[in-house]
Amino acid sequence: MSPMPDFYQSETEQLRAEIAGLAARLIAEDGADYGTAKRKAAKQILGNNKIRGEVMPDNAQIEDEVRLYNELFFGDTQPARLKHLRQVALQVMQELERFSPYVVGAVLNGTAGDHSDIHLQLFASSPKDVEIYLLNKNVNFEVSETPHFRGGSQMMETLSFLLPQRGADPEGVHLTLYDIDDLRGSARSGPGKRAERADAAALRRLMEEEEARAGQPHSEENS
Repeated sequence: MSPMPDFYQSETEQLRAEIAGLAARLIAEDGADYGTAKRKAAKQILGNNKIRGEVMPDNAQIEDEVRLYNELFFGDTQPARLKHLRQVALQVMQELERFSPYVVGAVLNGTAGDHSDIHLQLFASSPKDVEIYLLNKNVNFEVSETPHFRGGSQMMETLSFLLPQRGADPEGVHLTLYDIDDLRGSARSGPGKRAERADAAALRRLMEEEEARAGQPHSEENS
């Protein structure tokens, strides 16, 4: 059997890159979630043609494209927006410390922009414990469901609310509630892999490291 022609692989890779690039724009500009952005991008590029699985980019490729898009088009505003969201996330995590909060998503991986919300995973003996805590703090929340981080069909209760900000628009916060036993099974990053979640201490370290890196060129110029 003859080997697969190179042009087929190149065409597949090109389509995958085009879909990832358009999906990234939809995420950065419109605040679309990854799944929706991927489907819309594929539909716009391929029309009604059948979409082969191999041409669909994975979330890691799209995340890289979102990062690049932010650098190209929002380089003057996105870093400050990211820093603000991380600071707000830390405040919420400190408030909810008893529920072992972990930050996930765009606020952690650094791609958060104007349309991004804060996503936290909480680990409690019962979802009711978190609900009662928020109600006692006069937080009005809505209830929805989010797929378990392990995958599969299990859905986890998610509490969403708007957190007021002094002199600015409120920030959206989403708390996905897991059983305390799930904390032992939470994903950990390996060598060379990006962290999938971070507790408050890890998020602080990340912010300090990025601030130090951002200050290096300035320090070198003045040295």
